Amino acid sequence: MLFEHLGSASAEGKSAIVILGASGDLAKRKLMPALSVLRKQGMISEDSIITGVGRSKFTDEEFRDRFEISDDFKNQLFYHHGIQGLKDYLNEKGPFQRMIFFLSLPPSSYSGTVEQLYNEGFREEINIVIEKPFGRDYESARKLNESIHRYYPEKQIFRSDHYLAKEAVQNILIFRFANSIFEASWNNNYIESIQISAFETLGVEERGSYFDQAGSIRDMIQNHLLQMLCLITMDPPISLNATDIRVQKTGILKTIEIEEVSRGQYNGYLEEKGVSPDSDTETWAEMKLKINNHRWAGVPIYIRTGKALNRKGTEIGLKFKKRPHALYNAPDGTPSNEIIFKVQPSAGIILQLNGKNPGMDLQLARTDMAFCYNSSFKDEIPEAYQKLLADALKGDHTLFVSSIETETAWQKIDGIMNKGKLIHYDKGCVPKSIFDNIWIDFERYKNTC
Repeated sequence: MLFEHLGSASAEGKSAIVILGASGDLAKRKLMPALSVLRKQGMISEDSIITGVGRSKFTDEEFRDRFEISDDFKNQLFYHHGIQGLKDYLNEKGPFQRMIFFLSLPPSSYSGTVEQLYNEGFREEINIVIEKPFGRDYESARKLNESIHRYYPEKQIFRSDHYLAKEAVQNILIFRFANSIFEASWNNNYIESIQISAFETLGVEERGSYFDQAGSIRDMIQNHLLQMLCLITMDPPISLNATDIRVQKTGILKTIEIEEVSRGQYNGYLEEKGVSPDSDTETWAEMKLKINNHRWAGVPIYIRTGKALNRKGTEIGLKFKKRPHALYNAPDGTPSNEIIFKVQPSAGIILQLNGKNPGMDLQLARTDMAFCYNSSFKDEIPEAYQKLLADALKGDHTLFVSSIETETAWQKIDGIMNKGKLIHYDKGCVPKSIFDNIWIDFERYKNTC
């Protein structure tokens, strides 16, 4: 595990977990299964309650029957119609040692919902978890932070980025800072380029209305991919507490400069349900960036993400500089070493080395050394929302994004979200790169873990 707080822990005291928007898809697919696992692990006590809140009218029994969970856990589920009267309702079931409110709601309702909670009488006793997207540009994110902070301080706000809770992403800092053989070469003296790729085979499916207002840059790059870039490139923090890690991540975000952008849209997107027939929203985005600091000066960074592509996978790759061709008679030098962090669908870390082919001649061969989660650990790998919910209960901000990080990331992509003419590509194909770099062949590692 990356941080101390991620170790196993038993439930301490009675908790109230309130899901606002509990009749939605996120609660059914992610939140309730994650809470069920935490209950089985003893991280939520048997006298804690999970209360769904929404505009729909359900009885407790009707609400419980929406989820495929054990009967014992169902008995801990309750439902309340709307926020009005919620304070008195929870007081009757309390007292609680901890209370978290998960806003599984449309982003446009975040500010008003926070104000409603405050007016209902909730104060310092609650933590509020907010899903992405947090704003749609710098100005809207700034105003949203301002409106939330009018009622609750930053220490009570938890901005969720579930990529930060993925096992492979958590392991980045351990890999870097707990292994001296890597950290010494983690700079522009040895690394040729950094590459981050996030591919999906599906199109927008049932999310057309949301996605058409967002696009790939807002939906993936501003949050998930820039956060992963921060972990790959940040300097060592003073400690592994949330504040010190956030300081280093913010420092990286401030030094990022986006040099070039390419946007694309898959053919057939305009016919998707909920999509405007004349939409210029990108379903593909590719960027070239640089980091203006001493460690990374001169190292190009490439990021790409898209929908309806040839495969599903999210990877981070570091390509090291080639050794000179003086040895081994290789006219172009020896092949570059690579380190691959496989984030999904299977998690692992791969170190690509050069070795010798068996035989009399001195011929080089690419050799992969792999650390794969599915073969290295017997226990089931925790789902991201399990960690996020457990940490919100404990008040630990490490896997959540600060207001400064959010606003700084938006500042960096403001002005480039609609930049350039859209290229078009067929479903199942990857648009041709506009950059002169050679992308790491992440496809080569798909069966390694």
